[in-house]
Amino acid sequence: MKEGQGMLRSHLRRITLIAMSALLAFSFTLGMLAFTPKAHAATRFVGAKQYYLGLGDSLAFGFQPDLNWDEGYVEDLYYQNLQYHGSSSFTNYGCNGETSNSMISGNCPYWYILHNYYWGAQLTAAVNFLNNHKGNVSPVTLDMGANDLLPYINASNCSISSSWTSALNTLNYNLNNIILPKLVGALTVNGVRTGDLVMMNYYDPFAQQCPNTIPYVQQLNTNIQNDAARYGIPVVNVYAAFGGANQASNICSYTWMCSFFNNIHPTSTGYQVIANAFTNTLGY
Repeated sequence: MKEGQGMLRSHLRRITLIAMSALLAFSFTLGMLAFTPKAHAATRFVGAKQYYLGLGDSLAFGFQPDLNWDEGYVEDLYYQNLQYHGSSSFTNYGCNGETSNSMISGNCPYWYILHNYYWGAQLTAAVNFLNNHKGNVSPVTLDMGANDLLPYINASNCSISSSWTSALNTLNYNLNNIILPKLVGALTVNGVRTGDLVMMNYYDPFAQQCPNTIPYVQQLNTNIQNDAARYGIPVVNVYAAFGGANQASNICSYTWMCSFFNNIHPTSTGYQVIANAFTNTLGY
């Protein structure tokens, strides 16, 4: 009986140790989950899915003053990358002249020139698209903010309006409280983000003509970075891709600023640079 009791006690100890080990492992896992920064989860890319959605202003639209509107970064990203990684359809809701206010309320100044038509506000159309294709949209790319601030740069004398700060505050409010939470919400199913939402920052088209504008564009980009970070949204560094603080040397080849048009928009080369920056950030 003593031998049997000893064997029983030994067996019970083994069971207890196994149970304790499992409990400790479970507790450790919970602890790791509890202390894992949310940003880590947000920056794990879902990858390309059936639908790609491009949102934003004239850069998303792919505007060029020579009327070549088919070589923007949305098209480049889709045809050169995403269609080889699972996407079979892309929709481009980019609207020329779109501000954060008009994206929310409608009345984009060039609403009648779109690649894919919708009624009303671009944000509403985007949320509807995401809801109609729930869980099957990735990535969603967004550029927003340039038209909020451009009216306050006077390129003829390189001056910045005193209204710059107020306009920047409006952009921050619209991104933080309306645009980004609505897009993230529409991309979320049962608490899980089902698609990659990626923003971009901006190059400075006046870097050569008005070098004093560079700190202001940097300020805009810092605000975009901070707004996006609140929602775990990666920001594609187009500013760096154009050459960063030294981008003045690239402005003539990457934009139409030095041409007859004297236009701030990218050339086909510039749009390709932007598309490559998105590809490098997404990693697929």
